Amino acid sequence: MRAARRCLPLAAFVLACQPTGAGTDSDDATTMSPSTSFGGSFTTTEATPTTGTETGATTSSSEGSSEAGTESETSGPDTATGEPGLSEDEALLRQAIAGEVDAEEAMRTIAGRGGFPVAAASGGFLFACLCGQGAWTLAGDHDDWAPAPMSQAGSLWWIEADIAAPDGSLYKFHEPDSAQWIADPYGRRHGYDDFGTFSLVRASAAHLERWYAIEDAGLGLAPRELEVLVPQDGAFTHALYVHDGQNLFDPGAFFGGWQLPASAPPNMLVVGITNTPARMDEYTQVPDELDGQPIGGDGAVYAELVDSVIRPRMEAAYGPAVKVGTMGSSLGGLISLVIADLYPDRYDMAISLSGTVGWGSLELHNETILETYEAAGKRGFAIYVDSGGEGTCVDADQDGIEDDAPDSFDNYCENAQLYAILQASGYTPEVDVFYVHAPGAMHNELEWAARVGVPLQIFAGL
Repeated sequence: MRAARRCLPLAAFVLACQPTGAGTDSDDATTMSPSTSFGGSFTTTEATPTTGTETGATTSSSEGSSEAGTESETSGPDTATGEPGLSEDEALLRQAIAGEVDAEEAMRTIAGRGGFPVAAASGGFLFACLCGQGAWTLAGDHDDWAPAPMSQAGSLWWIEADIAAPDGSLYKFHEPDSAQWIADPYGRRHGYDDFGTFSLVRASAAHLERWYAIEDAGLGLAPRELEVLVPQDGAFTHALYVHDGQNLFDPGAFFGGWQLPASAPPNMLVVGITNTPARMDEYTQVPDELDGQPIGGDGAVYAELVDSVIRPRMEAAYGPAVKVGTMGSSLGGLISLVIADLYPDRYDMAISLSGTVGWGSLELHNETILETYEAAGKRGFAIYVDSGGEGTCVDADQDGIEDDAPDSFDNYCENAQLYAILQASGYTPEVDVFYVHAPGAMHNELEWAARVGVPLQIFAGL
């Protein structure tokens, strides 16, 4: 198809015709920088909290949902005193406080291991922050939000505090002179309320957990964060790996995000994988062109990151699931289908909302995921596809993909064609292939949030 003729529809689906952040589609507007700031998105000035009792009730959270898989090892009792030995994380943090090791490196190590705050052998908790200039304090439910001064050791601010009831206890760091309230930039457990992001000491109720700078240097992809929805008591049977992770939980995301904590079934661990500036390369399985510029084709490498790095990391932390799926929207929907195609025996379901399944045929004639699935035939995993939009579906350029109608939008024609291909390949509607058309629905987070509950319930029932 010709680029000039397709520019407006493409702008709606991949924002090739608009600068970053100018549109409503997640294909470009939601791209973020690599996760090397370790929670930099948390370090914004927020409204002063009142008390955590109301806000903690709806997102309450964790004594050990994932503790068994993530806490650092604890040494045996001190032979001289008989007191409990220090965990690896506590020992490393105390070395950082003493200036014996690099503070930032120690923080990164702990954040990727047991996480913050660190349980101390004394029975209290060690809080630490590379907060910058000021006079930082700790405040939370444990002291009715009365700020307690933190000590400074070089670039590191820290405090050891007794938390009588750590399960579901909210906290933040506060700098009085600048009136800043920030969630723990390296904190493991967190949630969202009217005051922004808050951190949790521990959590047993359903809550969110963050993992930082996940990467495999050998793959050549940028590091990224994971935001994980952990069910009550860390108990689940289904695990879902979802792309464009920064759109899933944060109510401050575009159009309010997907708000998955409200729609995810209670038996489901949801792993949100944030994207990077290389999103359009990583989420596409073949090269294509936009306005004559080549782009895409690193999908197999990203799929390897998901299956060989991220998934084992999460299974080590939380345990394996009985059923495993992958989900995304737009290009995220495309890469979900790609992952299931590349690892058909590893995934029980692929979920694609408004998937950009015509990728490869936008301006070039490379193999699309429609053709890949047609050639592969029936396989053992279930598939969900949907779209909003509408239009007359035609293949004007005779490339086999019905994506040339000027009145079609939200990838309607391509997904309808994929559904027909899957049925012809032996998939049975409402058994192992599911299709939803939301007439007129646009290509944005609001629409996906409105219908994501459908595939989530289907997956939960597998």
